[in-house]
Amino acid sequence: MPLTNTVGFNSSKCKGRTFPDAKKLVQGLRNRNISLLSRAITCIESTNKTHQKEADHILKQCLPYANAAIRIGITGVPGVGKSTFIDALGTYLISLGKRVAVLTVDPSSTISKGSILGDKTRMPHLARNANAFIRPSASGQALGGVAHKTRDTITLCEAAGFDVIIIETVGVGQNETAVHSMTDVFLLLKLAGAGDALQGIKRGIIEMADAIIINKADGDTLKHAHLAKVEFERALQWYPQNNYGWSPKVTLASGLEHKGIKETWQLITTYLSLTKENKHFEAKRNAQKKSAVLEAINGELRSSFFSHPEIKAALEAQLQNVEQNIISPSTAVSHLLHLYKTGFTK
Repeated sequence: MPLTNTVGFNSSKCKGRTFPDAKKLVQGLRNRNISLLSRAITCIESTNKTHQKEADHILKQCLPYANAAIRIGITGVPGVGKSTFIDALGTYLISLGKRVAVLTVDPSSTISKGSILGDKTRMPHLARNANAFIRPSASGQALGGVAHKTRDTITLCEAAGFDVIIIETVGVGQNETAVHSMTDVFLLLKLAGAGDALQGIKRGIIEMADAIIINKADGDTLKHAHLAKVEFERALQWYPQNNYGWSPKVTLASGLEHKGIKETWQLITTYLSLTKENKHFEAKRNAQKKSAVLEAINGELRSSFFSHPEIKAALEAQLQNVEQNIISPSTAVSHLLHLYKTGFTK
């Protein structure tokens, strides 16, 4: 069934934005209506309380259609070529008859709080393809390289019938790990000649990767890419073995020249076949669902704490006390937490 952008639903107005009711909106998603998919994502990303209630209804009705897609996480430092690589990989997957959704996360400015959200311009082939969907989101205050509502957006895309969902993280360094807790396979893109031997022995993000892709392996850098591949393969031998029989692989690719893309997909399918056969895939998905609950609790507690009227009033005073060396930060925290707890027990 081709993708459609036709809306054609009666809508109810929610404080400035208009959304179809949840039932009709989910029906639109199931009919692969991209306009309604975009509006549904906007609804779940909204901080408006009315929108959040609508989002809960939408997600509940989408859950029966979730968990059908392959989820691929891709990370790497800025400039490694993530967008170009995804453009090539997504185009190849579409040539195999698959529908591809790409969820990109743009870093939010700590000063203006804004984001460029220009990833479509770096994925020209996918941006023009009717079987692809690209959704940029601002990272906001979310940690770990993904937007706050990325998990829920994945559910909506699966309900809309996408076969593969690619999540591109902000890509700011070693802390890009949250995407690992919401994807089936985790790819780390690296550059040749960028401190590879040293990077290869670091813990953290590298040991979470299911595969390391040496990107931009073309032209004058091809020789260096082969050397980097050898360095990483040697370094990975020092990492502890996992308990599900997979050893992280290192391969070369060029998103610009569309080289190594087929091999990357073959590597992914091999990994998925192994993990489904030994039940690691199912166990990982179940663990991710539990992680989502804990993450949501953390988010709600944070929101509840900082929106508490007494906390708002007391926080500024405590910050001033800390600034003037009247009390220590830990004392300020203890006072605020006590105030927060007793505020709910009165």
